[in-house]
Amino acid sequence: MANTTAKKSPGRPKSVQPTQAAPKAAPLDYSVKKVINPETTKIYEIVKGGGIICRIPSEVIVFDPVEKSTVSLRYCPNERSIVRDEQSQYAVREHVVFRDKMLAVDYTKPTLIEFLDRHPDNVANGGRLFKEIDKAKTAEEELDREFAMHEAVSMIRNKEIDELLPVAMSLGISINQKNSEIKRELLRDAKSNPARFISLFDNPQVKCRSAVMQAREFQILKVSSGAVSWYDTNRQIVSVPVGSDPIDVAVRFFMTEKGASTYEKVLEELNNI
Repeated sequence: MANTTAKKSPGRPKSVQPTQAAPKAAPLDYSVKKVINPETTKIYEIVKGGGIICRIPSEVIVFDPVEKSTVSLRYCPNERSIVRDEQSQYAVREHVVFRDKMLAVDYTKPTLIEFLDRHPDNVANGGRLFKEIDKAKTAEEELDREFAMHEAVSMIRNKEIDELLPVAMSLGISINQKNSEIKRELLRDAKSNPARFISLFDNPQVKCRSAVMQAREFQILKVSSGAVSWYDTNRQIVSVPVGSDPIDVAVRFFMTEKGASTYEKVLEELNNI
């Protein structure tokens, strides 16, 4: 009789031990201390360079002024702390990447915000690589610029040409052209830097420079490389040092107490024309 080998019953499978849960991260001493408005997003930008993609170091060493010692910071999205010594053995470091020089961080990523805020390459910490964009400040500055531009344009539109000529001359704009052409050039400058343009109207040196240049044009003053003199008598008013601009020398002299009376005479001659 042939021997038959009895098949063994598969029996019960061995029980599988459940995977041990990862230990909780250590209590925080360096938790996010800033209260972030849930309706806002922090935006950071590369200050210089960067290109399309720019990775910044995701593990750095900084000085802790409280502990008076250095501390290693590391960005790990699965950890509650950015301090390396407080992270668990399951910590996974992740790259911090700027794209097109920008990085927007939602309030739901507080550890990334804290890491960026404490990063030594942050301009706020003395770094030179990136900085946070202050959206409120940026909006305010943009609004101020828009108002200044409108004010500058209104000044060109509403002021008499005689009031515009000193500013034009200080900007190097030729006044030997049509008024419309002078205003066009003034408008170009006003749009490029409206705050500076507005300030020129209240600058006494601008008015003095214009007076000197007009006095030269109307042959009240003789301006040469060696001296500034009265045109009719050739009497010297102020000498010009070698290599100096005679107009600058005359303006500086007229703005002093010693040259104030001479400046008044120049203005009087101009008014009599």
